[in-house]
Amino acid sequence: MNEKVLKLNTHDPNDEQLLEEVLEGLKKKQKELPCKLFYDKKGSELFDEISKLPEYYPTRTEIGIIKTNIEDISSHIGKNCLLVELGSGSSMKIRLLLNGLNELCAYVPLDISYNHLIETSSTLSRDFPDLRIIPLCVDYTKPFEFPDFDFSWEKIVIFYPGSTIGNFHPHYAKKFLAMIARRSGKGSGLLIGVDLKKEKEILENAYNDSKGVTAKFNLNMLHRLNSEVGSNFEINNWQHNAIYNEYEGRIEMHLISLTKQDVSLNGTRIHFEKDESIVTEYSYKYTLSEFENLIRDYFKVERAWVDDNNRFSLQYLSAL
Repeated sequence: MNEKVLKLNTHDPNDEQLLEEVLEGLKKKQKELPCKLFYDKKGSELFDEISKLPEYYPTRTEIGIIKTNIEDISSHIGKNCLLVELGSGSSMKIRLLLNGLNELCAYVPLDISYNHLIETSSTLSRDFPDLRIIPLCVDYTKPFEFPDFDFSWEKIVIFYPGSTIGNFHPHYAKKFLAMIARRSGKGSGLLIGVDLKKEKEILENAYNDSKGVTAKFNLNMLHRLNSEVGSNFEINNWQHNAIYNEYEGRIEMHLISLTKQDVSLNGTRIHFEKDESIVTEYSYKYTLSEFENLIRDYFKVERAWVDDNNRFSLQYLSAL
């Protein structure tokens, strides 16, 4: 692994642009915060813990799909590809791929959390000493250019697991996928996880776990704002809640104000009424046909693998 991790388009947490983005969201009628704020070092660790919870089916289901279909997945990806993972997160899924792929050219993990990226990349580098690993610290939701590499490959394959595409409103998901298709080029691949529509109870339990880990994950966003942006949120005045909006087809993660209160954000006062909420995340769910319709202008579905309970799909797409 390269000793130096390149930072391409990330901003420091107290950067003026990030502060403006946070304030813009908190001044809306329905207050909101960007979900990318979840993933500092503590947030990334908490999400890894969430992924192991019994209620949180997406991680184990996606891992099961990869294990069961690794030969078929490998045949679609092919040889000598540049494998780029959007959001390095936990290394569980990528290990399965790295062990199952043939003649991989290089692995390029992208993540906004610098410290988490260093830890996961260093561990993978020790376990796969012959693999070229090039970690890039980047906000991949924004335009960026890959650095010049001193090697060649047959095609780029993007790995985007965990149904993270669901965090985008469908309109912005289309724009994001268009950017990915342009960045990787015609004929490139996208191996993407898609959470499927299912019973409301299963979905809400997954985001309101009995151990309260998801609540800690959600509230950690306020801890981060207090330490890095200059806010004074009283954490005990807030409560986590997640609901499934069946009409919109999405999970909505909220932080609920337990009292009437004012919060200062680097000198700007934001007022909250009792029971008023901040939306911290949307997670859209799709049917297979809905997702195919979403991507049809930029990608073609080459293969879709689904678990036996029809809860989750891993799909290989080719860029048009």
